[in-house]
Amino acid sequence: MTSTDTPPGLARFNALAEHTARAALHEMCAATAWAGHLLAHRPYATADDLYAAGDAAMAGLTAEDLAEAMAGHPPIGRPTPGDPVSAREQRGMAGASAELRAELLELNLAYQDRFGQVFLICATGKTAAQMRDAVRERISHTPEREREIVRTELGKINRIRLARLVEGDA
Repeated sequence: MTSTDTPPGLARFNALAEHTARAALHEMCAATAWAGHLLAHRPYATADDLYAAGDAAMAGLTAEDLAEAMAGHPPIGRPTPGDPVSAREQRGMAGASAELRAELLELNLAYQDRFGQVFLICATGKTAAQMRDAVRERISHTPEREREIVRTELGKINRIRLARLVEGDA
């Protein structure tokens, strides 16, 4: 692929100074190891190369790295105020009833008590009821099983965010 075939957002990312690229990646995923892996493999010829690097970095995250990544995510139903990314990703909560919001808050708190972290789900395209049902189901998992589900969900979120970067919307 020639440089003229590289998507404009990806070309911009490849050209960023390291500290600027690191900050952009940190906005996507708070895990330092994940960002470091992606930075180490720049420049990317294709979006698929970037996605593959993101997937490889996600697979290599330790439990501590996952905890670091989780610290950057707001609870479902409470997007970060003033953050359009958080609001967009949790759009499915917009029409939720007060009862559903209260139930989800209660489930989120129970999940946090059980696992010591916020409930993480790739909320893009999901309704509030689907997210509630997911936390209901996942709260009974073992910590080990839940950690792997979190890794998968975080990988989905990161891919969506990387795609936005490639498209120039990040």
